[in-house]
Amino acid sequence: MSVMEMSHRGKEFLSIIQKAESDLRSLLYIPPDYTILFLQGGATTQFAAAPLNLCSSPTDAVDYIVTGSWGDKAFKEAAKYCNPKSIWSGKSDKYTKIPNFDSLNQTPGAKFLHICANETIHGVEFKSYPTPAGQNEVLVADMSSNFCSKPVDVTKFGMIYAGAQKNVGPSGVTIVIIRSDLIGNAQAITPVMLDYKIHADNNSLYNTPPCYGIYMCGLVFEDLVEQGGLAEVEKKNVRKGSLLYDAIDGSKGFFRCPVEKSVRSLMNVPFTLAKPELEAEFVKEAAKEKMVQLKGHRSVGGMRASIYNAMPLAGVEKLVAFMKDFQARHDHA
Repeated sequence: MSVMEMSHRGKEFLSIIQKAESDLRSLLYIPPDYTILFLQGGATTQFAAAPLNLCSSPTDAVDYIVTGSWGDKAFKEAAKYCNPKSIWSGKSDKYTKIPNFDSLNQTPGAKFLHICANETIHGVEFKSYPTPAGQNEVLVADMSSNFCSKPVDVTKFGMIYAGAQKNVGPSGVTIVIIRSDLIGNAQAITPVMLDYKIHADNNSLYNTPPCYGIYMCGLVFEDLVEQGGLAEVEKKNVRKGSLLYDAIDGSKGFFRCPVEKSVRSLMNVPFTLAKPELEAEFVKEAAKEKMVQLKGHRSVGGMRASIYNAMPLAGVEKLVAFMKDFQARHDHA
């Protein structure tokens, strides 16, 4: 019987979801006082669910650090359910940096401080994390695009959420890791499917979950454990990222990465060509070499190489070789 045919309440599927949770706990060293939820609706649904669950009233203050498009979307959605304040935005610098945490002007009494740990479109990644100023305030992070790409100290966060589809499984599964004492105070208007207490009390089985997706996530967690855990996975990602960034920085300006070096993403590497008129040709020639989806997001242009966990080192080596060859043929200035 395929996982797609199983009853989500049968013992066969129970063993699958329990093993997936157990392996994720060991990978991220998640303490017992944190609850893991396997949900649906993508991280975008959590833009609403976080303030609905962590704020007791729509007037509660919440702080957002906006380092890219996704942080901005989270901030805008939150305005429907709490009183959010963008305490720092990188928009004026075209989202190429992360602020000095000491200089942040945090709101007294804020319920949580929200960050997007890795911005896929702009290629900006937090390498360390801010500390919320309030005694009872917690740090909340959207980790969709760098989840399980490196070790993370979960205890620094009140809540971590992530769409599975970048590093751990197919789209359709959303993982929430939340400190258990934060569950159970949702606003009265919270829809039943967004109430963490409902899902926690039912072990993520309140209604039929994305069973096959959770099964796939479980297989990936097993593989990450076999690779030696997230410290080993991070080493591989650092090697891939360094190779690509070194090629960009060593191209004498033919290729350029706009992101400040200290916060460059190991998952998404944006770059432009000194001659923008060559960008379409670069994408076309790369496609002939079986390298696809290198066109940058429409909002920023240029190129973007997404080198998630599943991208092998050989794939990055091939791209770097192609970039050097392309430059040799086109750099006649």
